Amino acid sequence: MPLDKSIKTALILGSGGIRIGQAGEFDYSGSQVLKALKEEGIKTILINPNIATIQTDPVLSDQVYLLPINVKYVEKVIKKEKPDGILLAFGGQTALNVGVELKEQGILEKYNIRVLGTPIEAIEVTEDRDLFVKAMNKADAKAVSYTHLT
Repeated sequence: MPLDKSIKTALILGSGGIRIGQAGEFDYSGSQVLKALKEEGIKTILINPNIATIQTDPVLSDQVYLLPINVKYVEKVIKKEKPDGILLAFGGQTALNVGVELKEQGILEKYNIRVLGTPIEAIEVTEDRDLFVKAMNKADAKAVSYTHLT
């Protein structure tokens, strides 16, 4: 896919807090996307509250915000930095959830921010078991059966 030259600045939602044996893959993949974007001349803005990650190394990102990854703080950074796009797939479940909330609250549209990479609609389908099974059935693919328990 050719590089979209209209993207000058990208916001990356980072991996947040890491526990031993958990979320290290998001730190690594996030650091790789930061490197790739910088190589393409795209300004990178990172939100990640964890100072002890590779991602928050100032060499990797043009701007680092050590803030919680939630709608309130992400919108503040969006308002200040005015990114052209946002990447959600490199911050784990928290980043995915915040991305969906940003869309639902109209924040992405309000600030004219494009979701780069996995579209919100795909995130919603893969995060909702019922929608996922419907999508699998539509594609004539088998899905594991499940039951809701209360």
